[in-house]
Amino acid sequence: MLPGRPPALCLALALAALSSGCILKSDLPDPALDVPTVYKSATSAAQDLPPQLDWWRGFRSRELTALMEEAQTVNLDIAAAVARIRQADAQSQITGAALLPSVSGTFSGSRSRSSSTTGTISSATPITGRGEVTNHTASLSASYEIDFWGKNRDALLAAEEIANANRFDRDVVVLTTLAAVANAYFLVIASQERIAVAHRNIASAQRIYDAIKARVTAGTGSDLDRAQQETLLLNQQALIPPLRQTLAQNENVLATLVARPPERMKLAGSSLGGIAVPRVTPGLPSELLTQRPDIRRQESQLASATANVGNARAQFFPSIQLTGQGGYQSAALAALFTPHSAFFNVAAGLTQPIFDAGRIQANFDLQQAAQDEMLQTYRKTVISAFADVDTALVTLRQANERLRLQRLVVASSRRAFELLERQLLAGTADIVTVLNTQLTLFQAEDSLAQVQLARLQAVVGLYQALGGGWSPKVQKIEGAVDAL
Repeated sequence: MLPGRPPALCLALALAALSSGCILKSDLPDPALDVPTVYKSATSAAQDLPPQLDWWRGFRSRELTALMEEAQTVNLDIAAAVARIRQADAQSQITGAALLPSVSGTFSGSRSRSSSTTGTISSATPITGRGEVTNHTASLSASYEIDFWGKNRDALLAAEEIANANRFDRDVVVLTTLAAVANAYFLVIASQERIAVAHRNIASAQRIYDAIKARVTAGTGSDLDRAQQETLLLNQQALIPPLRQTLAQNENVLATLVARPPERMKLAGSSLGGIAVPRVTPGLPSELLTQRPDIRRQESQLASATANVGNARAQFFPSIQLTGQGGYQSAALAALFTPHSAFFNVAAGLTQPIFDAGRIQANFDLQQAAQDEMLQTYRKTVISAFADVDTALVTLRQANERLRLQRLVVASSRRAFELLERQLLAGTADIVTVLNTQLTLFQAEDSLAQVQLARLQAVVGLYQALGGGWSPKVQKIEGAVDAL
C-alpha cells in the first residue's frame, strides 16, 4: 500500500467510478407502429400459439430432422456468426474499460555521472567533478476520467447493444440456414419423385409404342403413327438427364449447408407423398415483434444508435480527469522501501471544448441522422414482417387449393389414358387422341410433383416468416467475453 495520501487517492477514484452512472441520453424514439389485431389472410386459427422451436419435426421425416440438427452444429455461416458475437463481446469489454481507473506500475533504476569539465569556470571556483548519481524508483500511477455526463457509459451501452444485435443476427442466420436445408431437402425429394414419374411415363409410352408397332406389323397402323409415338417416347427419355442434373445440384447445395463434401452426402430419400404437412398457425401480429430475430436485431441497432447520440451529446460538456502517482525513490536500493523515500502527487484537470471547427456538433448531427436511419429501418423491418406473413399465408392456402385441383387433373387424365389404352389394344382408338391423352397425363403427373413441392416450400416459408419458432431469449455463446 502506498504511504500517506495515496490510499485516499485510490478511495476517491473508486468513489468517482461508482458515482459516474448518471447517463444523459435520449430515450428510444417512438417508432409509431400500426400493429394489426389479426393477419389479413389468417383464418379463425389466428389465436393459436406460434410454431414450436423444433418446427421441422412436423414433417415427420427422420432424415430431414437429422439434417436440421446437424446444420445447427456444423454450418459454416452459423460458425462465422458466432465468431462475430465473440468479436462484439470483446469490443464491448474494450469500450467499457474507460469506466474504470487505469492503474500502472513502474520500477526503474539509473546511474549517471556528469562531466567534470562542464559548468562555470572562474579563478575563484576550481573545476570539480560532480560525481556519480544513482536513482531507484518504484511507483504506481492511476488515472480516471469521471463519467459525470455519461459519455463513456453511453459508449458502453452502444457496444453492448451491438453485441446483442450480433446475437440476433446469429439467430437470423440459423433461421435462414434451417429454411435453406428444408427447401434443399424437399428439392432433392421432388427431383427423385419427378425422375420416378418420368420412368413410369416412359414405361407407359413404351407400351403404347409396342401396341402401335404391332398394329403396323398387322397392317392396321401406319408408319406415321409409329413415328409420332416414338417421338413422344424419346421426349420423355430426354427429360431424365436435366432432372438428374437438378438432383445432383440440390444434393450438393444440401452438402454445403451441412459442411460435408458432396462425395460424403448420402441421402436415403423418400417420396413427396411420404412427407407429412404440419398445421401452421400464425398466432397474433403483436407476437411477431418478439418472434422474429431480424426485428429484434434492428431494435438493438436502434438502441445502439440512441446510445451513440447520448455519447455525442456528452462531448459538449467538460471532461474531468483525475491522476495520481505515488511510490518510493532512493539513491540506495536498500533504502528504497523506507518511509523517508516515499513520494506522491495528485492532480485534477477539467477540459472544456471551446473551438473545434464544429467537429463535436457535426458528430452529434451524424449520430442523430444514424439514429433516424435505424428508426426507419426498424419500422420497415416490422412492416415487411407483417407483409411476409400475409404473403406466406396466401401462398400456402393457394398451394393447398392448387394441389387439390391438380390431383383431380391427374386422376381424370389417368382414367382417360387407361380407357384409350384399352381401345388401342382393341383397335378402335384414334392415334391422335392417344398421343394427346398421353401427353396430358405425363404433364399432369409431373406438375403434381411440382405442386407438392410448392406446398412444402410454402409451409417452410410460413415458418420462416413467423420466425421459425425462434426463442426470443438471448443465448450466451460459450467462450464469449462478458461485457462490463
